[in-house]
Amino acid sequence: MSDVSLTINGRKVSGSVEDRTLLVHFLREHEGLTGTHVGCDTSQCGACVVHVDGKAVKSCTMLAVQASGSTVLTIEGLAHGADLHPVQAAFKEHHGLQCGFCTPGMIMTATDMIARHPEGLDEATVRAELEGNICRCTGYHNIVKAILAASKTMAKAGKGKAKVAA
Repeated sequence: MSDVSLTINGRKVSGSVEDRTLLVHFLREHEGLTGTHVGCDTSQCGACVVHVDGKAVKSCTMLAVQASGSTVLTIEGLAHGADLHPVQAAFKEHHGLQCGFCTPGMIMTATDMIARHPEGLDEATVRAELEGNICRCTGYHNIVKAILAASKTMAKAGKGKAKVAA
């Protein structure tokens, strides 16, 4: 067993976990943050994407003990109260989801992508950067449309960086 301490969505948490506990399982089972999904167990689908110290990470590829001392942002921490994050709002507006299983990982990937390209995105870049996220329902057209719309909105507002909800 190992002790882990980290900040999740602006809240300091700690606990004891088996050394082999993945970050995704720590988030879901120890912290009750079930918006981060386990989709493939092979690091291919991207349903488990969270931000660790400001960078998108597949939480099924990282041990909880590796994240100790880090700041983690999950889909639950993205909105500010009832106000959706611009990427969440764009997914809703442009119907960038269908069954919704991949949506949290897509949104977390998109917020990281937009933060790394604050000048804006084009369709080719969005499609290339989504290669690590699998959607089995939509064909990606509306997902790409939503990310491009959010990128444009955030560039205009100067809000390219994702912030943890207070």
